[in-house]
Amino acid sequence: MPDLGKYADTVLAAYCLSILCLLALVGLSLWQGRKMKQALARAEVAARVGSEA
Repeated sequence: MPDLGKYADTVLAAYCLSILCLLALVGLSLWQGRKMKQALARAEVAARVGSEA
């Protein structure tokens, strides 16, 4: 690891914050993907039921 001198705390805090933001974005994307998959499944079931009537 390079010597960051007096800026080590600031740089490491920025790295940690960046990693947390990336993890939050990945988590949000996975959550929304699951939500959309469920909505699509419900819509497909509704379309099948509607076409049978």
